[in-house]
Amino acid sequence: MAEQEQYEELVRQFSAFGAVKREIGRTLPSDCPSGSAAVLTLLDRHGDMRMSKLAELLAVDMSVTSRHVAHLAERGWIDRSPDPADKRSRILHLTSAGRARVEELSRCTTQLLAERLSEWTDDEVAQLTRLMARLRRCFDEQSPRTPAIT
Repeated sequence: MAEQEQYEELVRQFSAFGAVKREIGRTLPSDCPSGSAAVLTLLDRHGDMRMSKLAELLAVDMSVTSRHVAHLAERGWIDRSPDPADKRSRILHLTSAGRARVEELSRCTTQLLAERLSEWTDDEVAQLTRLMARLRRCFDEQSPRTPAIT
């Protein structure tokens, strides 16, 4: 197990990582803030879903999810259709304009990362990706949505 100092440094690095996220957010088009971009990305990755599933994936409450969905629907990037299994619920799906927006967002963020990490080797980028995915899995497994095994 790592020493206490290593965990303290890791906490400092997480705090500093906010600057990276903010810079990535600044590359996004003004009509598509980071929360909206996250919704589009999740719909692209996971396919059509109910708002409740989207809120769970975003780890935010339904009111926040509803605001993001309304913003995206106003722009024609997503559609909301009745859920055949429960007419009170809505199924969200990307429109063709939404898919085009996801592709544009991906190009913007990929270009920024390629510029900032231009001096990194392919192996270093791959290692960072693996470690970040592993870290995320550790937190997903211990999420409040999933009871910890004791």
